[in-house]
Amino acid sequence: MSIPNKSNPRYQGLFPVVPTTFTESGELDLASQKRCVDFMIDAGSNGLCILANFSEQFLLADDEREVLTKTILEHVAGRVPVIVTTTHFSSKVSAERSRRAQDMGAAMLMLMPPYHGATFRVGEPQIQAFYQRVSDAVDIPIMVQDAPAAGTPMSAAFLAKMATEIEHLAYFKIETAGAANKIRELIRLGGDAIEGPWDGEEAITLFPDLEAGATGSMTGGGFPDGIRPILDAYREGRRDDAIKGYEKWLPLINIENRQCGPLAAKSLMAEGGIIACEAPRHPFPPMNPASRALLIETAGRLDALALRWAR
Repeated sequence: MSIPNKSNPRYQGLFPVVPTTFTESGELDLASQKRCVDFMIDAGSNGLCILANFSEQFLLADDEREVLTKTILEHVAGRVPVIVTTTHFSSKVSAERSRRAQDMGAAMLMLMPPYHGATFRVGEPQIQAFYQRVSDAVDIPIMVQDAPAAGTPMSAAFLAKMATEIEHLAYFKIETAGAANKIRELIRLGGDAIEGPWDGEEAITLFPDLEAGATGSMTGGGFPDGIRPILDAYREGRRDDAIKGYEKWLPLINIENRQCGPLAAKSLMAEGGIIACEAPRHPFPPMNPASRALLIETAGRLDALALRWAR
């Protein structure tokens, strides 16, 4: 049996974030949630990620997290692998969440380093011990989400050190400034321990990250049909086709990343009739109408599948 590494990863390709669907009154809308998942799979996703920041996970109660994890994993029913985000400041809570997610069928776990609010942080020894405790509780891969939201700088050297010393820590979603350079350095320092260096941040730096060695990308969920062909072309050695695809879809990627944020996918899906409601949960503000109009116009020019899948 071959040992997983960057040249032989268990998971690669496009794993977009599944948005959480609510009713106008802020309740979970599980019927829309299932249609959302079906669309994202039909649109070409290699896998999915749930309960991430772009899922508005910070607006969910603990029992709702359990309901969503169970509902989505049962509905996916093995069609694609699913990454479950289990971030919490507490090592104990994160480990318990991770074990439950694994037991329900998660393929991988994603966690940011421990943080709370704008000022509560811990140092590298505590961060490594945090991931170690989660690893000790599970038997599936762990992805470190290296994101500005955590406010916790982690060097490539530190990430590589954890990869070589923590059994299940093998994937890294790099979303910080200078992502491509960090991916290169992470691969250089970590070697075969870096099974999955991944792009993130809605694919705004996708092509430079692929050039640096990224083998996967975790994007928003609104247009997998646009992003998947870029990844496929690059992996197959068709670099010029990947460049053309990236240039084609970059205006929509930019609008999501810089203007519309976590609500972009839901607006596209609501416009196309996939989900019933695009509203966030209070107090998260709704999307600016002008930004929404530009999002839909740009997606329409690209003939994005979200606008016609349910028609």
